[in-house]
Amino acid sequence: MDEKTRRQALKAATLGAAAALASPVAAQMGGSKAQPGGKQDPRSKYPKPPFKSQSQPWPGLASKMNPRPDHGDTSYVGSGRLTGRKALITGGDSGMGRAAAIAFAREGADVAINYLPEEEPDAREVVELIRQAGRKAVALPGDIRTAAFCKDLVAKALAGLGGLDILVCNAARQQSIPSILDVTDEEFDRTMKTNIYAPFWIIRAAVPHLDPGSAIIGTASEQAYNPDGDLYAYAQTKAATMNYVKSLAKQLGPKGIRVNGVAPGPIWTPLQVSGGASQGKLVTFGATAPLGRPGQPAELAGIYVRLAEDDGSYTTGNIYGAGGGQGQP
Repeated sequence: MDEKTRRQALKAATLGAAAALASPVAAQMGGSKAQPGGKQDPRSKYPKPPFKSQSQPWPGLASKMNPRPDHGDTSYVGSGRLTGRKALITGGDSGMGRAAAIAFAREGADVAINYLPEEEPDAREVVELIRQAGRKAVALPGDIRTAAFCKDLVAKALAGLGGLDILVCNAARQQSIPSILDVTDEEFDRTMKTNIYAPFWIIRAAVPHLDPGSAIIGTASEQAYNPDGDLYAYAQTKAATMNYVKSLAKQLGPKGIRVNGVAPGPIWTPLQVSGGASQGKLVTFGATAPLGRPGQPAELAGIYVRLAEDDGSYTTGNIYGAGGGQGQP
């Protein structure tokens, strides 16, 4: 069997196994099917509101959501754009972190994911999908709210992967609290430690090990530009994320390290069902977007790949959006 035939066989086996693993996802998602030429109507590609009222304790599991989010488990097909790369992704069990992990693996990268221990069921699925793509998967559970853990996280990723050249700081805490009078010191501290302190600690530990050509990607949000009143704590952390991306890009550009950010609009993830949105907002989530629906994590996977691959070598200090037509960034 020549190399081309071997790769084609591996790709077919990977997608077949992924389809078997994620068949419940496809059954729940519904939506329009691809038309000839691969076109799909973006309005009907995925479920629209109203959604079923539902809630989970923080941090929530994608596997228990209705409908279950699409992370590209069965749809993303790689083409070797990240062959030989080594990536660490926080919040890699679900949402955009999971979509990036799957895409990176199918593009040829080995991937380490960090997640909270409560998210183990979702994380096990991601690890299996990475391995089915023929890549090394490193599971690193734990809470990123301390400097010591973040330093250890980077060390374990380096050891498990044999190096590091892509870092995605994606993990975040989001809680819908209508009044600042109800934001406790504990809640504010937890949000800041997860969303702002942890990326600082992780990036600081990682930078000495990143060679020229490496990439750092932060997950910002439309909330950085147009914050909702009930997301006072979360929104300001996303504005800070946008800012650190631009600052670090200037600082690390002379070292050959690129830094960019992704700013999603309303995306269907466990953040929403575990306190990130009120029940009133949850039922109509994404309805105000011009496309009439929320986005799915799979729809951002290609953005993370683009910001990590060498073809994006002149892209640094930029924020890439996927807002469903709401105009920002």
